[in-house]
Amino acid sequence: MIYLEGSRAVQGRTVFADMELTAQSHRIPLSDGNHIPLLGLGTYGDPRTTPKGTALECVKRAIDVGYRHIDGALVYFNEHEVGQAIREKIADGTVKREDIFYCGKLWNTFHPPELVRPALERTLQTLKLDYVDLYIVELPMAFKPGNEFYPKDENGKHIYHHTDLCATWEALEACKDAGLVKSLGVSNFNRRQLELLLNKPGLKHKPVSNQVECHPYFTQPKLMEFCRQHDIAIVGYCPIGSSRDPSWVNLTSPPMLEDELLVSIGKKYNKSSAQVALRFNVQRGVVVIPKSFNLERIKHNFQIFDFSLTEEEMKSIEALNKNIRFVNLLMWSDHPEYPFHDEY
Repeated sequence: MIYLEGSRAVQGRTVFADMELTAQSHRIPLSDGNHIPLLGLGTYGDPRTTPKGTALECVKRAIDVGYRHIDGALVYFNEHEVGQAIREKIADGTVKREDIFYCGKLWNTFHPPELVRPALERTLQTLKLDYVDLYIVELPMAFKPGNEFYPKDENGKHIYHHTDLCATWEALEACKDAGLVKSLGVSNFNRRQLELLLNKPGLKHKPVSNQVECHPYFTQPKLMEFCRQHDIAIVGYCPIGSSRDPSWVNLTSPPMLEDELLVSIGKKYNKSSAQVALRFNVQRGVVVIPKSFNLERIKHNFQIFDFSLTEEEMKSIEALNKNIRFVNLLMWSDHPEYPFHDEY
Protein backbone atom coordinates (compact mmCIF):
# COMPACT_ATOMS: atom_id res chain seq x y z
CA MET A 1 0.00 0.00 0.00
CA ILE A 2 1.12 3.57 -0.54
CA TYR A 3 1.15 5.36 2.78
CA LEU A 4 0.93 8.98 3.75
CA GLU A 5 4.14 10.91 3.67
CA GLY A 6 5.72 11.15 7.07
CA SER A 7 4.45 7.78 8.24
CA ARG A 8 7.08 5.31 9.32
CA ALA A 9 7.25 1.56 8.97
CA VAL A 10 7.62 -0.44 12.16
CA GLN A 11 8.24 -4.16 11.63
CA GLY A 12 5.93 -4.37 8.65
CA ARG A 13 3.37 -2.05 10.20
CA THR A 14 2.90 1.53 9.28
CA VAL A 15 2.31 3.91 12.13
CA PHE A 16 0.88 7.29 11.24
CA ALA A 17 2.10 10.35 13.04
CA ASP A 18 -0.72 12.01 15.01
CA MET A 19 -0.68 15.12 12.85
CA GLU A 20 -1.59 13.11 9.78
CA LEU A 21 -4.84 11.62 11.04
CA THR A 22 -7.58 14.07 11.94
CA ALA A 23 -11.35 13.90 11.86
CA GLN A 24 -11.23 16.27 8.88
CA SER A 25 -8.31 14.66 7.07
CA HIS A 26 -7.75 10.92 7.11
CA ARG A 27 -7.68 9.98 3.44
CA ILE A 28 -4.95 7.71 2.11
CA PRO A 29 -3.90 7.39 -1.53
CA LEU A 30 -4.97 4.48 -3.73
CA SER A 31 -2.70 3.09 -6.44
CA ASP A 32 -4.76 4.77 -9.20
CA GLY A 33 -4.26 8.27 -7.79
CA ASN A 34 -7.62 8.53 -6.03
CA HIS A 35 -7.95 8.70 -2.23
CA ILE A 36 -10.03 6.76 0.30
CA PRO A 37 -10.97 7.93 3.83
CA LEU A 38 -9.65 5.54 6.50
CA LEU A 39 -12.93 5.56 8.42
CA GLY A 40 -16.29 4.89 6.79
CA LEU A 41 -19.82 3.87 7.69
CA GLY A 42 -21.06 0.40 6.83
CA THR A 43 -24.75 0.35 5.89
CA TYR A 44 -25.73 -3.33 5.94
CA GLY A 45 -28.95 -4.03 7.81
CA ASP A 46 -31.16 -7.09 7.63
CA PRO A 47 -33.92 -5.88 5.28
CA ARG A 48 -36.44 -8.11 7.09
CA THR A 49 -35.93 -6.42 10.47
CA THR A 50 -34.60 -2.92 9.74
CA PRO A 51 -37.37 -0.28 9.80
CA LYS A 52 -37.79 1.79 6.63
CA GLY A 53 -35.97 5.11 6.79
CA THR A 54 -33.26 3.82 9.15
CA ALA A 55 -30.42 3.98 6.62
CA LEU A 56 -31.60 7.43 5.46
CA GLU A 57 -31.44 8.92 8.97
CA CYS A 58 -28.21 7.15 9.91
CA VAL A 59 -26.28 8.20 6.80
CA LYS A 60 -27.43 11.81 7.23
CA ARG A 61 -26.33 11.68 10.87
CA ALA A 62 -22.99 10.16 9.88
CA ILE A 63 -22.30 12.93 7.35
CA ASP A 64 -23.18 15.55 9.99
CA VAL A 65 -20.76 13.86 12.42
CA GLY A 66 -17.97 14.00 9.82
CA TYR A 67 -18.03 10.68 7.94
CA ARG A 68 -17.21 11.09 4.26
CA HIS A 69 -16.90 7.41 3.31
CA ILE A 70 -20.11 5.40 2.93
CA ASP A 71 -20.00 1.66 2.17
CA GLY A 72 -23.13 0.20 0.60
CA ALA A 73 -24.40 -2.48 -1.77
CA LEU A 74 -27.33 -3.25 -4.03
CA VAL A 75 -27.93 -6.45 -2.07
CA TYR A 76 -28.45 -4.45 1.17
CA PHE A 77 -31.80 -3.29 -0.29
CA ASN A 78 -31.35 0.23 1.10
CA GLU A 79 -29.24 2.03 -1.54
CA HIS A 80 -32.24 4.25 -2.35
CA GLU A 81 -32.16 5.58 1.24
CA VAL A 82 -28.38 5.93 1.27
CA GLY A 83 -28.47 7.87 -2.01
CA GLN A 84 -31.24 10.12 -0.73
CA ALA A 85 -29.23 10.88 2.42
CA ILE A 86 -26.15 11.82 0.38
CA ARG A 87 -28.21 14.00 -1.96
CA GLU A 88 -29.98 15.77 0.92
CA LYS A 89 -26.64 16.57 2.59
CA ILE A 90 -25.32 17.92 -0.72
CA ALA A 91 -28.50 19.98 -1.18
CA ASP A 92 -28.30 21.55 2.29
CA GLY A 93 -24.66 22.54 1.74
CA THR A 94 -23.09 20.20 4.30
CA VAL A 95 -20.95 18.51 1.63
CA LYS A 96 -20.21 18.58 -2.07
CA ARG A 97 -20.42 15.38 -4.14
CA GLU A 98 -16.63 15.22 -4.39
CA ASP A 99 -16.37 15.21 -0.58
CA ILE A 100 -18.23 11.91 -0.39
CA PHE A 101 -16.59 8.56 -1.11
CA TYR A 102 -19.22 5.94 -1.94
CA CYS A 103 -18.38 2.25 -2.36
CA GLY A 104 -20.89 0.04 -4.19
CA LYS A 105 -20.70 -3.70 -4.87
CA LEU A 106 -21.24 -6.10 -7.76
CA TRP A 107 -23.39 -8.97 -6.46
CA ASN A 108 -22.82 -12.67 -7.26
CA THR A 109 -25.68 -12.92 -9.78
CA PHE A 110 -24.16 -10.23 -12.03
CA HIS A 111 -20.74 -11.77 -12.79
CA PRO A 112 -21.32 -12.53 -16.51
CA PRO A 113 -19.60 -9.66 -18.38
CA GLU A 114 -22.79 -8.52 -20.14
CA LEU A 115 -24.50 -8.03 -16.75
CA VAL A 116 -21.76 -5.98 -15.06
CA ARG A 117 -22.53 -2.55 -16.49
CA PRO A 118 -26.32 -2.95 -16.10
CA ALA A 119 -25.75 -3.87 -12.43
CA LEU A 120 -23.63 -0.76 -11.86
CA GLU A 121 -26.15 1.39 -13.72
CA ARG A 122 -28.88 -0.05 -11.50
CA THR A 123 -26.91 1.05 -8.44
CA LEU A 124 -26.40 4.54 -9.93
CA GLN A 125 -30.12 4.84 -10.74
CA THR A 126 -31.02 3.70 -7.22
CA LEU A 127 -28.59 6.17 -5.63
CA LYS A 128 -29.51 8.87 -8.20
CA LEU A 129 -25.79 9.66 -8.54
CA ASP A 130 -23.67 10.02 -11.69
CA TYR A 131 -20.79 7.85 -10.49
CA VAL A 132 -19.55 5.80 -7.55
CA ASP A 133 -16.08 6.30 -6.14
CA LEU A 134 -15.31 2.61 -5.72
CA TYR A 135 -17.07 -0.42 -7.18
CA ILE A 136 -15.99 -3.83 -5.96
CA VAL A 137 -16.69 -7.47 -6.74
CA GLU A 138 -18.49 -8.37 -3.50
CA LEU A 139 -17.50 -12.06 -3.56
CA PRO A 140 -15.48 -14.20 -5.98
CA MET A 141 -18.39 -16.69 -6.09
CA ALA A 142 -20.85 -16.41 -8.98
CA PHE A 143 -24.53 -17.37 -8.57
CA LYS A 144 -27.01 -18.22 -11.30
CA PRO A 145 -28.07 -14.94 -12.99
CA GLY A 146 -31.70 -13.93 -12.76
CA ASN A 147 -34.17 -11.99 -10.62
CA GLU A 148 -33.29 -13.85 -7.40
CA PHE A 149 -30.23 -12.60 -5.50
CA TYR A 150 -30.00 -15.94 -3.66
CA PRO A 151 -31.19 -18.49 -6.27
CA LYS A 152 -32.03 -21.93 -4.89
CA ASP A 153 -33.22 -25.21 -6.39
CA GLU A 154 -36.27 -27.19 -5.24
CA ASN A 155 -34.18 -28.72 -2.43
CA GLY A 156 -33.20 -25.32 -1.05
CA LYS A 157 -29.61 -25.58 -2.33
CA HIS A 158 -27.95 -22.45 -3.70
CA ILE A 159 -27.53 -22.51 -7.49
CA TYR A 160 -24.01 -21.57 -8.49
CA HIS A 161 -22.74 -20.32 -11.82
CA HIS A 162 -19.32 -20.52 -13.43
CA THR A 163 -17.93 -17.18 -14.52
CA ASP A 164 -14.41 -16.25 -15.50
CA LEU A 165 -13.35 -13.64 -12.93
CA CYS A 166 -11.01 -12.09 -15.49
CA ALA A 167 -13.89 -11.56 -17.92
CA THR A 168 -15.94 -9.98 -15.12
CA TRP A 169 -12.99 -7.71 -14.37
CA GLU A 170 -12.66 -6.62 -18.01
CA ALA A 171 -16.31 -5.55 -17.95
CA LEU A 172 -15.56 -3.50 -14.81
CA GLU A 173 -12.57 -1.88 -16.53
CA ALA A 174 -14.93 -0.75 -19.29
CA CYS A 175 -17.19 0.84 -16.66
CA LYS A 176 -14.25 2.80 -15.27
CA ASP A 177 -13.26 3.92 -18.77
CA ALA A 178 -16.87 5.08 -19.28
CA GLY A 179 -16.65 7.29 -16.16
CA LEU A 180 -19.28 5.39 -14.15
CA VAL A 181 -16.79 4.57 -11.40
CA LYS A 182 -13.54 6.18 -10.23
CA SER A 183 -11.79 3.13 -8.73
CA LEU A 184 -12.17 -0.65 -8.95
CA GLY A 185 -11.62 -3.20 -6.21
CA VAL A 186 -12.62 -6.58 -4.86
CA SER A 187 -13.88 -8.11 -1.63
CA ASN A 188 -13.26 -11.46 0.06
CA PHE A 189 -10.61 -12.41 -2.50
CA ASN A 190 -7.78 -14.65 -1.37
CA ARG A 191 -4.23 -14.42 -2.67
CA ARG A 192 -4.83 -16.87 -5.55
CA GLN A 193 -7.88 -14.92 -6.73
CA LEU A 194 -6.02 -11.61 -6.51
CA GLU A 195 -3.11 -13.06 -8.49
CA LEU A 196 -5.56 -14.24 -11.15
CA LEU A 197 -6.52 -10.60 -11.77
CA LEU A 198 -3.05 -9.12 -11.29
CA ASN A 199 -1.58 -11.56 -13.84
CA LYS A 200 -4.40 -11.14 -16.36
CA PRO A 201 -3.01 -10.50 -19.87
CA GLY A 202 -3.81 -6.95 -20.94
CA LEU A 203 -4.76 -5.80 -17.41
CA LYS A 204 -5.80 -2.17 -17.74
CA HIS A 205 -6.85 -1.20 -14.20
CA LYS A 206 -5.64 -3.26 -11.29
CA PRO A 207 -7.72 -3.64 -8.13
CA VAL A 208 -6.95 -0.80 -5.72
CA SER A 209 -8.54 -2.46 -2.68
CA ASN A 210 -9.60 -5.75 -1.14
CA GLN A 211 -12.40 -5.58 1.41
CA VAL A 212 -12.00 -8.40 3.93
CA GLU A 213 -12.76 -9.20 7.55
CA CYS A 214 -10.06 -7.56 9.68
CA HIS A 215 -9.92 -6.87 13.44
CA PRO A 216 -7.69 -7.63 16.46
CA TYR A 217 -8.81 -11.28 16.54
CA PHE A 218 -8.22 -11.65 12.77
CA THR A 219 -5.36 -9.34 11.81
CA GLN A 220 -4.72 -10.84 8.34
CA PRO A 221 -0.88 -10.44 8.47
CA LYS A 222 -0.12 -12.56 5.37
CA LEU A 223 -2.87 -11.12 3.19
CA MET A 224 -1.95 -7.61 4.38
CA GLU A 225 1.67 -8.11 3.41
CA PHE A 226 0.73 -9.52 -0.01
CA CYS A 227 -1.62 -6.59 -0.66
CA ARG A 228 0.98 -4.09 0.55
CA GLN A 229 3.49 -5.49 -1.96
CA HIS A 230 0.94 -4.94 -4.76
CA ASP A 231 -0.32 -1.51 -3.65
CA ILE A 232 -3.76 -2.90 -2.77
CA ALA A 233 -5.45 -1.18 0.17
CA ILE A 234 -7.10 -3.39 2.77
CA VAL A 235 -10.61 -2.32 3.75
CA GLY A 236 -11.61 -4.08 6.95
CA TYR A 237 -15.20 -5.11 7.58
CA CYS A 238 -16.36 -6.25 11.03
CA PRO A 239 -13.55 -4.07 12.49
CA ILE A 240 -15.21 -4.17 15.93
CA GLY A 241 -16.39 -7.76 15.66
CA SER A 242 -19.88 -8.37 14.35
CA SER A 243 -23.48 -8.79 15.30
CA ARG A 244 -24.40 -12.19 16.71
CA ASP A 245 -26.73 -12.97 13.81
CA PRO A 246 -26.70 -16.79 13.58
CA SER A 247 -27.71 -16.78 9.91
CA TRP A 248 -24.23 -15.62 8.84
CA VAL A 249 -22.05 -15.14 11.94
CA ASN A 250 -19.91 -17.80 13.62
CA LEU A 251 -21.35 -17.72 17.15
CA THR A 252 -18.49 -19.82 18.55
CA SER A 253 -16.20 -16.81 18.10
CA PRO A 254 -15.70 -14.98 21.40
CA PRO A 255 -17.15 -11.45 21.69
CA MET A 256 -14.08 -9.36 20.90
CA LEU A 257 -15.19 -6.14 22.56
CA GLU A 258 -15.06 -7.82 25.97
CA ASP A 259 -11.35 -8.57 25.52
CA GLU A 260 -9.47 -7.57 28.68
CA LEU A 261 -6.55 -5.98 26.82
CA LEU A 262 -8.78 -3.82 24.60
CA VAL A 263 -10.84 -2.77 27.61
CA SER A 264 -7.75 -1.89 29.69
CA ILE A 265 -6.10 0.12 26.89
CA GLY A 266 -9.43 1.89 26.42
CA LYS A 267 -9.54 2.86 30.10
CA LYS A 268 -6.09 4.46 29.78
CA TYR A 269 -7.34 6.80 27.02
CA ASN A 270 -10.91 7.11 28.29
CA LYS A 271 -12.05 5.22 25.20
CA SER A 272 -14.14 2.10 24.60
CA SER A 273 -12.74 -1.22 23.40
CA ALA A 274 -14.49 -0.55 20.07
CA GLN A 275 -12.64 2.75 19.64
CA VAL A 276 -9.35 1.04 20.48
CA ALA A 277 -10.02 -1.71 17.89
CA LEU A 278 -10.82 0.90 15.22
CA ARG A 279 -7.78 3.01 16.08
CA PHE A 280 -5.55 -0.09 15.90
CA ASN A 281 -6.53 -0.82 12.29
CA VAL A 282 -6.53 2.79 11.16
CA GLN A 283 -3.06 3.23 12.61
CA ARG A 284 -1.79 0.33 10.49
CA GLY A 285 -3.31 1.83 7.36
CA VAL A 286 -6.35 -0.45 7.24
CA VAL A 287 -9.54 1.32 6.16
CA VAL A 288 -12.38 0.52 8.59
CA ILE A 289 -16.12 0.58 7.87
CA PRO A 290 -17.93 -0.10 11.17
CA LYS A 291 -21.64 -0.62 10.58
CA SER A 292 -24.06 1.00 12.97
CA PHE A 293 -27.68 2.10 12.84
CA ASN A 294 -27.44 3.55 16.36
CA LEU A 295 -27.12 7.34 16.16
CA GLU A 296 -24.99 7.61 19.31
CA ARG A 297 -22.69 4.76 18.29
CA ILE A 298 -22.17 6.31 14.85
CA LYS A 299 -20.78 9.38 16.61
CA HIS A 300 -18.86 7.26 19.13
CA ASN A 301 -17.11 5.22 16.38
CA PHE A 302 -15.92 8.43 14.72
CA GLN A 303 -14.13 9.66 17.84
CA ILE A 304 -10.81 7.90 17.22
CA PHE A 305 -8.69 10.80 16.01
CA ASP A 306 -7.92 12.41 19.37
CA PHE A 307 -5.64 9.64 20.69
CA SER A 308 -3.03 7.27 19.31
CA LEU A 309 -1.70 3.91 20.41
CA THR A 310 1.94 3.39 21.32
CA GLU A 311 4.14 0.92 19.45
CA GLU A 312 3.97 -1.38 22.45
CA GLU A 313 0.16 -1.23 22.50
CA MET A 314 0.01 -1.89 18.76
CA LYS A 315 2.20 -4.98 19.21
CA SER A 316 0.15 -6.26 22.14
CA ILE A 317 -3.09 -5.88 20.16
CA GLU A 318 -1.50 -7.62 17.16
CA ALA A 319 -0.67 -10.50 19.51
CA LEU A 320 -4.41 -10.99 20.17
CA ASN A 321 -4.76 -12.52 16.70
CA LYS A 322 -6.61 -15.83 16.97
CA ASN A 323 -7.10 -16.38 13.22
CA ILE A 324 -10.84 -16.65 13.73
CA ARG A 325 -13.48 -15.29 11.42
CA PHE A 326 -16.83 -14.01 12.55
CA VAL A 327 -18.03 -14.30 8.94
CA ASN A 328 -17.32 -17.77 7.52
CA LEU A 329 -20.07 -17.94 4.86
CA LEU A 330 -20.10 -21.69 5.36
CA MET A 331 -23.41 -22.00 3.49
CA TRP A 332 -21.36 -21.45 0.30
CA SER A 333 -18.27 -23.45 1.29
CA ASP A 334 -18.90 -25.96 -1.52
CA HIS A 335 -18.64 -23.24 -4.18
CA PRO A 336 -15.58 -23.80 -6.44
CA GLU A 337 -14.45 -20.21 -5.77
CA TYR A 338 -15.16 -20.21 -2.00
CA PRO A 339 -12.24 -18.04 -0.85
CA PHE A 340 -11.64 -19.19 2.70
CA HIS A 341 -10.31 -22.72 2.14
CA ASP A 342 -6.92 -21.20 1.31
CA GLU A 343 -4.65 -20.02 4.14
CA TYR A 344 -4.99 -16.42 2.88
